[in-house]
Amino acid sequence: MNTDLQHLLLGIGAVVVLVLLITKAKLHPFLALSLAALGLGVAAGIAPASAVEAFQGGFGDALAGVGPTIGLGTLLGGILLGSGGADRIATVFIGARPVQWIPAAITAAALLIGMPHLFDVSFVMLVPLVYTVAKRTGTHLLYVGLPMAAGLYVSHGLLPPHPSPTLAVSAYDASTGLTILYGLIIGIPMAVLTGPLLTRVISRWFGPAPDLDKGPVQATTTEPDHRRKPASFTLALITVLLPPGLMLIGTVGTANTAKGTLPYDFFAACDSSVLSLLAAVVFAFFALGVRSGFGLGQLQKMAAKGLGPVGGIILILGAGGGLKAMLTETGIDQLISDYAVDWAIPPLLLGWLVAALLRICLGSATVATAAATAIVAPLLTAYPGTSPELMVLATASGAVMLSHVNDSGFWLFKEYFQLSVAQTFRTWTLMLSLQSLLSLGGVLLLSTVVHG
Repeated sequence: MNTDLQHLLLGIGAVVVLVLLITKAKLHPFLALSLAALGLGVAAGIAPASAVEAFQGGFGDALAGVGPTIGLGTLLGGILLGSGGADRIATVFIGARPVQWIPAAITAAALLIGMPHLFDVSFVMLVPLVYTVAKRTGTHLLYVGLPMAAGLYVSHGLLPPHPSPTLAVSAYDASTGLTILYGLIIGIPMAVLTGPLLTRVISRWFGPAPDLDKGPVQATTTEPDHRRKPASFTLALITVLLPPGLMLIGTVGTANTAKGTLPYDFFAACDSSVLSLLAAVVFAFFALGVRSGFGLGQLQKMAAKGLGPVGGIILILGAGGGLKAMLTETGIDQLISDYAVDWAIPPLLLGWLVAALLRICLGSATVATAAATAIVAPLLTAYPGTSPELMVLATASGAVMLSHVNDSGFWLFKEYFQLSVAQTFRTWTLMLSLQSLLSLGGVLLLSTVVHG
């Protein structure tokens, strides 16, 4: 058998083994990715010690790009949630608005609150507010809950520092600032369509209303050591918008100044996801923490609580980098690049399709993105005119397609809102599938004017 064909078949086999290890053997995705990557290397004729060395190199390279960004984003979200800043944003957006404006208001609030933090944490934090608003307005729980989830998932699926888009930014060597800009251009209309508009259209399909008295108890909040002032809405809003704002300023500034000059260095610093998030964390520490009377110990606990769920995600992202390194070590990535010039599928569509198939099989958007970027990243060399930022958004949007029973988010939504499986399919699954397709449409539309 031709050596090139043999290596391509080994690469396909590694992906199949990865899917089976997660879906059938029920292994943790980190272990499954590690076994698939190392097994690919050994099967391709690489000595075990060399395979491990290559895997470790890819693991470290992946975390060097995404680890600090995700860590700082999680710290920022922890302070925002623990200090009451996120609750303040949600309360101001909801206010005493008429019932018909509630879905739009909570979508906007969730989009903002979800920007710096993991979906699961933001979702659990906002669920008590959803129950409260539904009781106050006498509406179906999903009339408030579905648009809330839609707003959160737009941020989770498209915008750094969330794990999936952050990993794709690193894999495709894209600009974080431009990715956020294009993500917002696509994400804001998408939030409107899959939040308030979709809620209005499918409200007849919601089914039996859940018992609002059986909802979760209001989340307990940490009281400041020395109460001074409640969290400020303005300062909370600045905290959320500071990282994307700085990165967008940096992106525009570096494009319009000469390299080597002081202004260029300043804008390049703003364009750094690490420095912009660090600036926001320091700002939140004083503006939301110290200003409200929280002690240093309390702020440390807020940050530690936020970092708790990140450990598994970091391991998955690192192992995805290890798989990518193994594809390079075996020469499979170059083979993919060489063959790609003859494929009829545009790279943006292929990136979305590979991520979508992996998401449907594996259930995790993070794992799907980690595996998809390892497979698709070589295409950028075969299509030099493709925008890496749009490749990020295409891959990340594919990784939210068709959430079903193998996705933890599916069960989170079902249980917190007391739904049947059928109700969850016709609300949660439908909403995320539409988000994925609309995002792909937005990416393809942008690609007519944006090039690499």
